[in-house]
Amino acid sequence: MKPPPFGYHAPRTLDEALDALAAAPSGKVLAGGQSLIPLLNMRLAAPPELVDINRVAELDTLHAGDGGVRVGALARHARVERSAAAAGVQPLLGRALRHVAHPVIRNRGTVVGSLAHADPAAELPAVLAVLGGTVETASARGRRTIPAAEFFRGPMEPALEPGELAVSAFFPAASPRTGTAFMETSRRHGDYAIAGVAAVVTLDEDLRLSAARAGYLGIAATPLVLDLTGAAGLHGDWRAAAAHVRERIDPDTDIHAGAAYRRHLTGVLTERAFKSAAAEALRRAGE
Repeated sequence: MKPPPFGYHAPRTLDEALDALAAAPSGKVLAGGQSLIPLLNMRLAAPPELVDINRVAELDTLHAGDGGVRVGALARHARVERSAAAAGVQPLLGRALRHVAHPVIRNRGTVVGSLAHADPAAELPAVLAVLGGTVETASARGRRTIPAAEFFRGPMEPALEPGELAVSAFFPAASPRTGTAFMETSRRHGDYAIAGVAAVVTLDEDLRLSAARAGYLGIAATPLVLDLTGAAGLHGDWRAAAAHVRERIDPDTDIHAGAAYRRHLTGVLTERAFKSAAAEALRRAGE
């Protein structure tokens, strides 16, 4: 199929992009296009204007520092996935990116675009949510910094206002004595996950559990974040934590899996991911 007619803009600066969006607030932004182009071709989306930001060089950035990793709107999945600097600051980001679709998709798709798409079955929204990250936006009206907890309003519904562009995302750095893990299960490699979990474990100076947080994908209308510190106890009872998760979640049945199977699978992934994250936290504490 072919997309419906639309106006096309190819700005070269951020100001030009924001002017184009201000003139066409119901338009769509094209960056990687790995989700938008299929929607256009299947005529599930019919924006009157398309603002192609691929020539806006100032958005093609990736900075990893002591505070975290900031990813610009044009940084491709593959670039972030392969960045040793980003992995050194926040390893969970690269671990999740390896599960995103296939290499050919990651070569073109963008991190910020995935967040702005707000698919509850996608990996990166769960990572941003569990880390307590933020999305920075810009429009002709100014800039905003939106916490992950407020950014995902519903399935495919980001907290972007008309005429607003997501210009970057910030993933906070891993704190000392912290381990992470990312696990998911899909019907085929590269498919959206039936269920998945991003796990973060932090130990105190006595190597007892200080914090355990999980970000889930594929089981709710938005990324679901659960604090499992109390459920796991001081010494990390991950089986008990998994049982706690099964009681807390209310997944749907769809063509891919039933609710009971998805609930069971989420518990299995929780136990495995937290065991792996806790082992990494112990290794990091000994360094």
